[in-house]
Amino acid sequence: MGFARFGKISYVSETKLQDFEKSLEAGKIMGTKCKKCGRLYFPPRVDCGCMKGEIEWVELGGDCRLKTFTTLHFAPASFRYEAPYTLGVAQFEEGPTVLAPLSKEIREDEIKIGMSLRLVPVELMGGRMIYELRLPESR
Repeated sequence: MGFARFGKISYVSETKLQDFEKSLEAGKIMGTKCKKCGRLYFPPRVDCGCMKGEIEWVELGGDCRLKTFTTLHFAPASFRYEAPYTLGVAQFEEGPTVLAPLSKEIREDEIKIGMSLRLVPVELMGGRMIYELRLPESR
């Protein structure tokens, strides 16, 4: 039951959400949905705010719209070699929002509030997994 390969740094090695890491490895973006109230979560959660605790895994399409963004020129130690980098908050077509880095392939002058993006899994050096926001492939 591990979660050791998600992100640049893993703060926990065990979690009830280990299937999230496996889904990223398989190229899928998965969220969780409460079976009682229907609330959809991304990143996934195993406990819903309604406190009923019955969730199911659902695949999200990955299509998003950018709500806001910021470019960081100074970064925490583990991200210092990435700076500058841009973080975006985007809303999935299915409803939830995600905070994620924007692909470095997106030029700064292309970034616009409301633009279409796609959240995709990315494998880092050493086999670690993250996700990032990219331009849709139909560009």
